[in-house]
Amino acid sequence: MSIALRNLQRVVPLRRARLRKDVETLRQIMGIQKFDLGFICVDNQRIKHINKKYRHMSIPTDVLSFPFYEDLKAGDLPNATHQDECNLGDIFLGVEFIYRQCQVQTEDFYETLTVVAAHGICHLLGYRHRTEQEWKQMFQKESQVLEEYNRCTGLKLQPLTKNHFS
Repeated sequence: MSIALRNLQRVVPLRRARLRKDVETLRQIMGIQKFDLGFICVDNQRIKHINKKYRHMSIPTDVLSFPFYEDLKAGDLPNATHQDECNLGDIFLGVEFIYRQCQVQTEDFYETLTVVAAHGICHLLGYRHRTEQEWKQMFQKESQVLEEYNRCTGLKLQPLTKNHFS
């Protein structure tokens, strides 16, 4: 299926082809090629607005995921019986927020974007980090996915998920 990638921000120059390639690699690793995914790249103002509306937090953030299957159990793939159900959901990437964090921490922007995209996809697949147990499960999944990604690409990406619950 397809990846819909929209860039709705003008603050950070974005190489969409690079992001698309990285997301496609993640999809293959995670075995979700038959599902549609939406990635929307936004600035701090827009991600702050979305975060306030849906999470009641009036701050910008790196990623917000909106799963098509809201009650999916972590680790399960959706059982899509019709073509129009082959959708995992949408991920809003706070590109400006991520870029600013990368500048402060002197990290590669595109590598960090890939890690954040993997985190967002995990959320679409039912992974959460509201409790310590959920966090451990999500961290393990992200680590596994990024380990395979690193094997395919020669990079050394690590999960961004810190030991916190939210």
